[in-house]
Amino acid sequence: MARNRTFNEISVGDTATIHRVCTANDLVIFAHASGNLNPLSLPHDKDLDGRTDPDTVAPSMWVGSQISAILGNSLPGAGTRYRSQTLNFHERVHVGDDLAITVTVTAKHEPGIVILDCTLTNQKGQLVADGIADVLAPTEHIDIPDAALPKLVVQRHEKFTRMIHACQTLPPLTTAVVYPTDRSSLGGAVLAAEARLIDPVLIGPGERIRALAAEMGVDISHYPLIEILQSEAAAAHSVELVHQGKVGAIMKGNLHSDELLHEVTKAGTGLRTNHRISHIFVMDVPGMDHLLLVSDAAINILPSLETKVDIVQNSIDLALALGISQPRVGILSALETVNPKIPSTIDAAVLSKMAERGQIKGGIVDGPLAMDNAVDLEAAKTKGIASLVAGRADVLIVPNLEAGNMLAKELTFIAHADAAGLVLGAQVPVILTSRADDEKSRLASCALAQLYQAYRKTGKALLDLNGVSGAQQ
Repeated sequence: MARNRTFNEISVGDTATIHRVCTANDLVIFAHASGNLNPLSLPHDKDLDGRTDPDTVAPSMWVGSQISAILGNSLPGAGTRYRSQTLNFHERVHVGDDLAITVTVTAKHEPGIVILDCTLTNQKGQLVADGIADVLAPTEHIDIPDAALPKLVVQRHEKFTRMIHACQTLPPLTTAVVYPTDRSSLGGAVLAAEARLIDPVLIGPGERIRALAAEMGVDISHYPLIEILQSEAAAAHSVELVHQGKVGAIMKGNLHSDELLHEVTKAGTGLRTNHRISHIFVMDVPGMDHLLLVSDAAINILPSLETKVDIVQNSIDLALALGISQPRVGILSALETVNPKIPSTIDAAVLSKMAERGQIKGGIVDGPLAMDNAVDLEAAKTKGIASLVAGRADVLIVPNLEAGNMLAKELTFIAHADAAGLVLGAQVPVILTSRADDEKSRLASCALAQLYQAYRKTGKALLDLNGVSGAQQ
């Protein structure tokens, strides 16, 4: 509980200081609140993944608003009313700057007028701004509880930005792009190639693909293009290129997923391994401080317990490749207790025990958990769940495809998450993109394939998400 200072309690020479670090979120929120859309003051990707962009400067009025904060919160505090404020600006403020805001009382006048000298300095000791505040100080005490403001969520996907940035140290992954005969699939492949995430090998009807590229205004002349008219044959050839060691990933184009996966899983000629293939959504959810993996929402319709073992292991392997050193896996059901009438709760209990016995490796597995107590610590505490996973899961394993598909789409269209996806369990990763995916999601899916393949080769993750992972809280 904070208390203000009344006019009678204030003396000339009284001073107060607060500190404020300028963040990329501050600039976005100020742009919304003020309507000032000056591009000089809008953050760029460099600001979003921890690297300061020196060209981005905070609006001067955002700088000045920090004086309002100290007057309203500290000296004099609650009940203070402005009469006037002068401001002089000397240095620019950038994302990451640590500002010290100081006010000092220089004069008092009846009735209730207080004059304060105001200065703002940065972490280098440079004077950023100064001025004089003329305020009416409160005449009565006001006790201020910790402010319970409504939360603001800035819809930004800095975790995907970090993933893509981490791949800049890797050579592009040679990728068979199967039947890229529509704008979304060809555009996604070209976009990923321009970002140096993949080296595409285009497979499909050449005349049709070239005409589409010309219509889109993109140059594909420097990408290999293998002429195959039928989509099924194109899918089969992509698998053959893997066997020949010519590509390290497969990317779905304008064909049905079943056509491609049929060739990937075909006995004898496909890309089967000892693991069942499964799809993993990697979700960058606004308001969550870590990535959230959801599986399986696209391939295994009603997985058996044996299949769920592989779904869990594939998900853990991808989480490890993303730098989550000990992924916490929540096995979802409708409730958090084992109920013989609900088979998914029994599967969850068995999977948890298998992880304890080392039959599932690399992560901490617990279940059954309901959705709320899997991702929210307070919900888990309310239910009295003592678990290393509950409330902080990095990975969510759904009971069936229907539940997973609904969960992923709810996160995408209601929670405004970005979603990237990858199919694991084959000899190489398979990138499945959707027409609804935006550019960042397409790039992130290709980055997943790159990071996963690099992890398989070296056993080391290039990306370190431990600092923001729920598994580390």
